[in-house]
Amino acid sequence: MRFILLLFLTFTSIFALTSYEKGKQLYISSACYACHGHKLEGIHRYPYLANRAKGYMSYKLKHFRAKKADTQQQEMMIDFAIGLSDEDIDNLTTYFRDYVDEENGESYDDSYENYGDGGS
Repeated sequence: MRFILLLFLTFTSIFALTSYEKGKQLYISSACYACHGHKLEGIHRYPYLANRAKGYMSYKLKHFRAKKADTQQQEMMIDFAIGLSDEDIDNLTTYFRDYVDEENGESYDDSYENYGDGGS
């Protein structure tokens, strides 16, 4: 009996999804990429989500889930966030914080600063 239990626990731990992978699946299945991009880079006026602070993103998603928004544009997020559980929010924010582009292995760097006069 112990052998079967040990075997079961071994297989479940091998095939268990990490919080990052669960967040990625939820991001894709909820079609978040339609506004925030496949690489979490943000499209048009929609903000980027890649490598953002987990605490801040969690706060924002819980804020939307409570049917609160700071701007009219943010009000559209209420419909997407209203069905999220605390575990879903934790998984999504882990995905946002730890995102690495799978093609080139780079994460988003928002610390870039442009200096100079533009080359003129």
